Amino acid sequence: MHTYVKALTQIASKYAPSRMLSFELVHIFKVFQLLAKNEHISRALLCEELSLGEGSVRTLVKHMKMQGLISSTNHGTTLTEKGKKISTALIRAITAETDVPNCSFAIGKFNYAILLKQASFAIKSGIEQRDAAIKVGALGATTLIYNNHKFTMPTSIPNKEQINNDEDVLYESNIVELLTKKLQPENKDVIIIGSDNLELTNAEFGAKNAALFTIMNHDKHTHEQ
Repeated sequence: MHTYVKALTQIASKYAPSRMLSFELVHIFKVFQLLAKNEHISRALLCEELSLGEGSVRTLVKHMKMQGLISSTNHGTTLTEKGKKISTALIRAITAETDVPNCSFAIGKFNYAILLKQASFAIKSGIEQRDAAIKVGALGATTLIYNNHKFTMPTSIPNKEQINNDEDVLYESNIVELLTKKLQPENKDVIIIGSDNLELTNAEFGAKNAALFTIMNHDKHTHEQ
């Protein structure tokens, strides 16, 4: 996975030292997701789905073309063979997602959960994932680890080590059921819930940026070893 993560960081690198980029790794990942579902996609739809202006999308597309990941046709933007390979690998790591109603362990009005496969060993306190979500404009993120049919929070968070189907808290039980049904987690999987009070898109990007951060940090550590 290190090669694929490196490709993402190269796309998000500045080619002109004086120019600040207005897109993040999560926007690149979203492009991969969109093109995995659609053979072609228009520039206008990219602007809408990424919540970026036309100039930012133009720069993002340019950077992805420079890395040989996409090409443009009369029908719109499409993935190259190299792009498909990287897209498949990344999407395989983040296999499921869903919006989540407001609840005690999701901190915003709008909440969005993603499943990160077999990543429990890469989670420390969960603060790192929260900060990665905030970086792209979300309110924050909550990290859950799934083991033995139960969700747990990182143990460094006091009094919130475990979330179970508590008969006295039916609504929270329904949230647990929703996460289990929609995301279908297995042992050692991680669920990251991005949250925001303004837009669901911010919550979605927060969750996915936190997931990419987790993948990259683990991947970097493994590669250096």
